[in-house]
Amino acid sequence: MAETDTLEDQADRAASAGEFVAARSLLERAVEADSASQTLWIKLSAMRKASGDLKCALAAIDSALVISPLDFSALLTRAVILDNLGDPDAGEAYRHALTQIRSGEAIPAEWQAAVAHARKRSDEYRRTLEQYLAKNLPPGLTPAEWSRAERFISNRSQNTRHFHQEPGDFHFPGMPEIEFHDRELFAGLQALEQATEAIRAEFDALIAAEASEMVPYVQYPDRVPLRQWKELNNNPKWTAIHLLQNGWRVAVNARHCPQTMDAISKMDQPQVPGASPVAMFSLLAPRTRIPPHKGATNTRLTCHLPLIVPPNCGFRVGATNREWRVGEAFVFDDTIEHEAWNDSDELRVVLILDLWPGARAGRPAHRRRSDRGKQRELGGKASSRLTQPRTRAARWCPLSTLIEHSLAGSWQRGAQVELSPSRGDEFLGVAPDLNPRTRFRTMRRFRPGQ
Repeated sequence: MAETDTLEDQADRAASAGEFVAARSLLERAVEADSASQTLWIKLSAMRKASGDLKCALAAIDSALVISPLDFSALLTRAVILDNLGDPDAGEAYRHALTQIRSGEAIPAEWQAAVAHARKRSDEYRRTLEQYLAKNLPPGLTPAEWSRAERFISNRSQNTRHFHQEPGDFHFPGMPEIEFHDRELFAGLQALEQATEAIRAEFDALIAAEASEMVPYVQYPDRVPLRQWKELNNNPKWTAIHLLQNGWRVAVNARHCPQTMDAISKMDQPQVPGASPVAMFSLLAPRTRIPPHKGATNTRLTCHLPLIVPPNCGFRVGATNREWRVGEAFVFDDTIEHEAWNDSDELRVVLILDLWPGARAGRPAHRRRSDRGKQRELGGKASSRLTQPRTRAARWCPLSTLIEHSLAGSWQRGAQVELSPSRGDEFLGVAPDLNPRTRFRTMRRFRPGQ
């Protein structure tokens, strides 16, 4: 051990004098005697890099990472070396280093320039990767598939992530996790949109006559541990006028909206005693935000038909933001984290109803509406006749699989993205007037997440 310390001290003095080759030789002898010292491997990598041997510098820093795979300074050093080598994996290496820094974590002043450089290079890599993937998408995609392809690319480049279903009550296995579902899966959507003017007129009349029963959208006892609803619980800033609630017709409201109820009756809503169908006008007051939250169960979806949408309103499901447009309905999975906001000075109103998932969203077949009628008439003894939806087999193939097949080969054979040259030596290189011992002591002092 004493011999190792002596060799390390001699190497430090040689490096300070700018004798990088001599320092490298001393450190190579030191790691032979103590191969478990991460500090020695990091110093050896620096001396090999300073003497112009980048490949051996990379091998040394890889040995340091074997000892401590999550060491930030070693990960960042590796990214810089790969960048100097022109390796297309440099961008990903920068990202690996940056993931060690927790969100909001204070970065020491002496590391801020290096971290800023890493973020810049990582962003460049993501943009180049996105451009490459977009250019190589398979031809002939439908608009819905194109949307999924864009999200695939965004996820792959780490600009977004996949959000999972997190129902509050129960989760039925095997249901696909899709933020916004394809319109083509819901045959009644267009007819619902065509009734927008009539629905809006009935809503206006209902409000003007003060005949509606309006209740807070969120109503929980104060003892319930749901902190995100503290501000909106029993608050009139977010209210609902129920037309169908937990499977029951709310006559006090529904009788004033015959055309709305007729339009809703043509939709394929769940029939679950005590739970569904559900339909309501949702009113969001000016300057009100609904916090991120999730729905109760993933066995049904939620449909929005916007009726009154002032500027500066928005809606997010998972990683996808969508603007409400009057008369343009959409269907989403409310067990995926979602939120809404009205940053305007006017009221926002949306008709909300629940729907069965479409056939390709995990529901193998649709029951005919006539059969649903028989289910009510027969007291729950439903007809077993089912109609199979028309779907093209190719559409069942996940788009991500199509993209993987079309891109993986060329990506792995060397058609990777290339970053513009950037040495990064101003951050992690060893200058003749820099004492390596001081530099490595600084590295050890910044341990993200600790």
